[in-house]
Amino acid sequence: MLILKNGFVCPVVGDSFTGDIAIEGGRIAALGERIENMYPDAEILDISGRTAVPGFIDAHCHVGMWEDGMGVEGSDGNDYYSPVTPELRAIDGINPHDRCFAEARQGGVTTVVTGPGSANVIGGRFAALKTCDGEIEDKLLKFPLAMKAALGENPKRVFTGQKTFYTRMAVAAHLRRALTDARDYDEKIRRAGDDPEKLPKRDHSLEALLPVIRRELPLKIHAHRIDDIRTAIRIAREFNIRFTLDHFTEGYMFASSLKKDIDELGAGVIVGPYMSDRSKIELKNGSMRAPAVLAENGVSFAIMTDHPVIPIQYLSVCAALAIREGLSEEEALRALTINPARITGLDGRIGSIEVGKDADIAVFGGNPFDFRSRCVLTLINGEIAHSEL
Repeated sequence: MLILKNGFVCPVVGDSFTGDIAIEGGRIAALGERIENMYPDAEILDISGRTAVPGFIDAHCHVGMWEDGMGVEGSDGNDYYSPVTPELRAIDGINPHDRCFAEARQGGVTTVVTGPGSANVIGGRFAALKTCDGEIEDKLLKFPLAMKAALGENPKRVFTGQKTFYTRMAVAAHLRRALTDARDYDEKIRRAGDDPEKLPKRDHSLEALLPVIRRELPLKIHAHRIDDIRTAIRIAREFNIRFTLDHFTEGYMFASSLKKDIDELGAGVIVGPYMSDRSKIELKNGSMRAPAVLAENGVSFAIMTDHPVIPIQYLSVCAALAIREGLSEEEALRALTINPARITGLDGRIGSIEVGKDADIAVFGGNPFDFRSRCVLTLINGEIAHSEL
């Protein structure tokens, strides 16, 4: 039993308070004041004058897929043998010893959703990992968490270079074809019933897409421009699939009209990366004002780093810059905690400081959104993963 005593606690779900957090068996056991009286044998860690928040969650990054300081030898995020590669699995490409996992927890990031890049129309399956030390199996929170897809400039550029296709129409057509083939494959399996003689020949690529067609796994769709965002919505509606809109760079420009579709289809919105240059034409309308505009229009969202585009430890700085441009601190904290937890379906375990949830907690010396404020303590599953106390 561990008690974090006398900190300013921002649970996200519920009112903030000055008091204690009791942790037992890797989970939050109690919240309140003078909790040590309930647990006389507990270890006490005084965090007076400091701020405790839920561990931050990056809902879209590539930690461990492009290893820090490694160059091509550590580049395992994209493969180009086919535009459609749903059979690829993030957990087979992640280096769990990439030092950026340590840097993440030093910045208060306790969970990362990491996986393939956006070179392919369909790139493979993402995983959710805790940033604690250890092997993949020690870190793993959920796999698969989502299937990566990409529209627009990235797959168009990659496969134009291979003289495979040249237009956004072809990118969308490849995605539709893959989903149609998976739906047909699923129908053949259903019709075969218990008769193995009638089962279709096993196809690992189509098999990987079955959970998407069955609404068991969301499609995580890279889409920057409004035309690509609209195509993503159109395809999701056609195939009745769950999905998230990742990057959403121009979405703020059409927030009021997009909200209806987002709400109707239950789409998650994951925005960013911010702090980056406009390295390609799709980013020409990128703006730090975007999160504030989305919040003003009632669009719920998570903020991401797209690591290594923005180093993972600067996730809170991305949110701080959005605050400077008009986003409230409350909305910013939600965009790093409960919103990404809900979007990724992990809110039963993480995303807020509540009794029964995983004890993933970040303690800052001051306001978490003051760039001068350090994360002085990070707990993951109730264990100290980083400490400057």
